[in-house]
Amino acid sequence: MRVPALAVIALSTLILLAGCTALRRPATRPEFRAGAATVDISPPTLPVRIAGGFLEGAGREMKDPLHVRSLVLDDGRTRLALVVVDTCMMPRDLIDEAKRLAHARCGIPIDHLTISATHTHSAPAAMSCLGTRADPAYQAWLPGKIAEGIAAAAANLQPARIGWASVDDWQHTHNRRWIRRTDRKIKDPFGADTALANMHPGYLSPDVIGPSGPVDPELSVLVVRTRAGRPLAVWANYSQHYFGAPAVSADYYGHFCRHLARLLEEPGEGNGPFVAAMTQGTSGDLMWMDYGAPKSDLTLDRYAAAVAASAARAVGRASDRDHAALGIVERRLPLAYRVPDEARLAWARPIAAGIVEDRPKDRTEVYAREAILLHERPRTELLLQAIRIGDLTIAALPNEVYALTGLKLKARAPGGAHFNIELANGAEGYIPPPEQHHLGGYTTWPARTAGLEVQAEPKIVEALVGALEQVTGRPRRVERDEPGPYARAILAARPVAYWRLNDADGGQAANAVPGGRPARLRGGFAWYLPGVGTGSGTGAGEVLQPSAFSGPHQLNRAIHVAGGELSADVGGGKGGYSAVLWFWLGERSGASDRDGVLVRAPGGETLRVRQDQRHDARLAFGETTAPATFRADAWHCAVLVRDGDRVQVHVDGQAAPALALELPASAPSGGFVFGRGLQGKLDEIAVFDRALTAAEIAGLWRESGLDPRE
Repeated sequence: MRVPALAVIALSTLILLAGCTALRRPATRPEFRAGAATVDISPPTLPVRIAGGFLEGAGREMKDPLHVRSLVLDDGRTRLALVVVDTCMMPRDLIDEAKRLAHARCGIPIDHLTISATHTHSAPAAMSCLGTRADPAYQAWLPGKIAEGIAAAAANLQPARIGWASVDDWQHTHNRRWIRRTDRKIKDPFGADTALANMHPGYLSPDVIGPSGPVDPELSVLVVRTRAGRPLAVWANYSQHYFGAPAVSADYYGHFCRHLARLLEEPGEGNGPFVAAMTQGTSGDLMWMDYGAPKSDLTLDRYAAAVAASAARAVGRASDRDHAALGIVERRLPLAYRVPDEARLAWARPIAAGIVEDRPKDRTEVYAREAILLHERPRTELLLQAIRIGDLTIAALPNEVYALTGLKLKARAPGGAHFNIELANGAEGYIPPPEQHHLGGYTTWPARTAGLEVQAEPKIVEALVGALEQVTGRPRRVERDEPGPYARAILAARPVAYWRLNDADGGQAANAVPGGRPARLRGGFAWYLPGVGTGSGTGAGEVLQPSAFSGPHQLNRAIHVAGGELSADVGGGKGGYSAVLWFWLGERSGASDRDGVLVRAPGGETLRVRQDQRHDARLAFGETTAPATFRADAWHCAVLVRDGDRVQVHVDGQAAPALALELPASAPSGGFVFGRGLQGKLDEIAVFDRALTAAEIAGLWRESGLDPRE
């Protein structure tokens, strides 16, 4: 039958319109699915070797079970797994074997698997570490159990929703590495007094000045629910090293899961069908003890319950999403170890040769053997991962990472939210920021647990930020300073230099004056400590708050000088200048007779500060000492002013100078130097090429909004 031409045209038009409509209709988005599972990995036989101390321990009874906890996510295009194991550390080859077995069982690509350790110090030794030999039977058995857990989670995949959130929990993690008084250094394992910072100084110790680094208080949660809204899994992340439990135990991580399940009214103690997990954040220098306060009677179970309560608050803030795009990028980073020189080897060889049954009996034998091992294995390769879950990013790295490094990654990650998982895909030891090596201590002593090259930390940060850019397709965030009232007042007064000391890394302090010179740093110092008005980070001041210095949205930071100094050539000749700076001289418990330079001007005139064993401090200029004293454990503002041959020093905005003298000006020789010989913190240093008036000084003080004497 012949079809009329008009009918053909009409039919063609309908087909064309239908095709266009089909082209305009959005493609159906694949369904988001998730599955979770736990597998008991308690040792089948006892006793077992226990890692976590300098020397080998033994576990003869089970205090609580150990688990591998697995979460598999699938966005319809990409499938990945997050896995955490109740163990101290795992070597790369053990994890690689677990990944190979898991891939064979459930098909998830090997490079889409992230396997980390909780870092309990009370579990069987899955690897050799310091004076502990690996437990061979447990080490051989563990990879199969990890693979079993991943396969079980993959088998449990079901339609799901996902969300994430975080809360700040300042109360349950603190910096455990404190800077010591120069007369209270600790001997290193090689017999020298080199440790100007070390872990666990004791509560309110008289030997220390203050913490050597900041805290990351953020407790993050990844929340997975069924389509019906029932909790399927909560993956938590917190930067706290471990609590401490008798072997064999999952430490607080297992107790946390039980308490969180109870708070969410889910049966099974977080071990299935609802799965709870706590992953290790960047806690290489963090611990639950607050050494700036008296000792508490906190128990492991009470601690775990309190952290679980914080996690439950975060769960309540998480907004569910029907879908989240997934991605994962791996980077392999070759690095060198800090290998021993011939003198160190000559010391180590006879000691190591005397070790009986490959089991060191003391710290000296431990580090002698470690020197030999680093000599025999001078290089290694790190496996780093960047993970994307919607607008959330995760960095996974095989190290024990300082909180400062974790904060850098969070500040620079391109995603909307970010957390870090340490001791993932291997165990390559501590990675102190480069400046921390100068301070020494356990986390810097060369060994497999702390042996990477001095510049390892910035290389790892850069590699991970680059991987995060790749997995998100977005550029890194750039950290920007936000001047508060005090900073705006300083800048409005037109200084030639203003070092806010909010920097987080490098060997220079940025100048807030456009085009101004940075200050150089040398010797011992530590970045990113709590600054003026922010809080102390310890004791009653543990919760840090924005201040008048840094505005309402960021925390003010400071630098701790410990044998180091800042210097810059920014003028300050014979005619006149002013140097404004804030200083803090240490915790009251560490009071001692000591002094240091606050500022040395180009003409050689030097303002010093002296304190005594009562922690009272006075300013001094040459042989002249100010009569007034002030608390050394509070922040104070000092202003050194030269106006012709007259020199004055003002303290805390007082119109009347604390010191005033006639001193003929000398020809400039060099630049300004700050902090030489000082033990304590400096902040907000500004230099002017003119003499500030008493009224201007009082005005700056008012703009600070602070009174450090209170």
